[in-house]
Amino acid sequence: MLNSYGFSQVNTIVALCAAANFINAADRVIMPTAIIPMSQQFKWSLHGQGWILSSFSVGYMASGILGASAAKRYGGKFTLLVAVLLWSLSTFITPYFADSLWKLIGLRVLLGIGEGLGLPTIFHIFSHAIGAEHRSTAFGYLIACGSIGQTLSSIICPHLDWKWMFYAFGSLGFIWCILWLLFYIDINPASIQEYEEQFEDPSKSSSSLLSHWREFVQHWALWSLYIAHFTMNWSNYIVMHWLPTYMKASLNAEHRDIMYTAAPYILNSITGVAAGHVADRLISQYRWPILKVRRLMTGIGLIGPGVLMLWFSVIDNLMLALFCVTISMGLSACNSAGHLSNHADVAPNFAGTTFAISNTLATIPGILCGPLTAELVTQSGNRWFPVFIIAAFMNFLGGIIYLGHSSDTAIL
Repeated sequence: MLNSYGFSQVNTIVALCAAANFINAADRVIMPTAIIPMSQQFKWSLHGQGWILSSFSVGYMASGILGASAAKRYGGKFTLLVAVLLWSLSTFITPYFADSLWKLIGLRVLLGIGEGLGLPTIFHIFSHAIGAEHRSTAFGYLIACGSIGQTLSSIICPHLDWKWMFYAFGSLGFIWCILWLLFYIDINPASIQEYEEQFEDPSKSSSSLLSHWREFVQHWALWSLYIAHFTMNWSNYIVMHWLPTYMKASLNAEHRDIMYTAAPYILNSITGVAAGHVADRLISQYRWPILKVRRLMTGIGLIGPGVLMLWFSVIDNLMLALFCVTISMGLSACNSAGHLSNHADVAPNFAGTTFAISNTLATIPGILCGPLTAELVTQSGNRWFPVFIIAAFMNFLGGIIYLGHSSDTAIL
């Protein structure tokens, strides 16, 4: 089906949602770069920086499940519009409140609330609009655009005054909202119903999410997704929040070198798209079982970065360290075709909700990694080795549990 602008309905949805995730990710990584000049200007300690970085995750964790529920009740179009407006506004006005630590933390929480609504809503939209044979590719583009957003933010922000980092990227969200209203096409409700009926188990049929709450926590197939997501995010939050600070403090990086933190996100975006295409081809052309493909991609996406994180922990050369963390983030992108796509396989009627639960649990590392990293580094005499060892262990743990307990059978 083509819309009035000549694009297929599915392509339009994927493009708009991927653009939203681009802005989402770009806004999220401004602060790790901006916090270096901001902390110098406002005299923040390492612990204060940790709380600022982690406060985003408090809001993000609080709104994830709300996002999935709101999308089912009010529709993806309205919910995603509200989410982007909220996180863009909080980004744009950040410089006006930066002189107060507590006001800044409050804005970071608000940013997290807006961004927490985003991905569960997109997962809800994708689970109804995209068939199983194309999901890996769609999720690959979604995650890749997020990485591109992180890439451009990492490249551009070091060359801007810290206030203009927030103004420039915050304004992108307002532009997206206009495009969303102009180009988005609602999916035919009859098509949604027909799609859901393909998977609906009559014994579980209910309009209320509350009637299924036990189902979301009693299956190991779902817990394998939650744990894989949690452990993936542990190392990803360490890189996203602390890499610029680590480069400057431990690898003697100059301010202009911070732009090289874009390299991990570049490879992450390329690998995410490639992994999606490879996974879909393995399923559709080579007839690999879906579960085998999901486990392969998750194994690469968790075990590989775990090994590289161990290597990264002992490197003292700036370029070699960047190479190591870049490959690690590249391999991590394979998770988009692994456990992240697996939500729509095991919970086709509640993919937004299961992802919201997963994303909520996976935000705990974002809350902990700020103050915990500051404490570990301070207590170990400014050594970062314990931080990276814990991250590697988390990756191994998540990979082992997912490989042992994942499934491709529709549960919900």
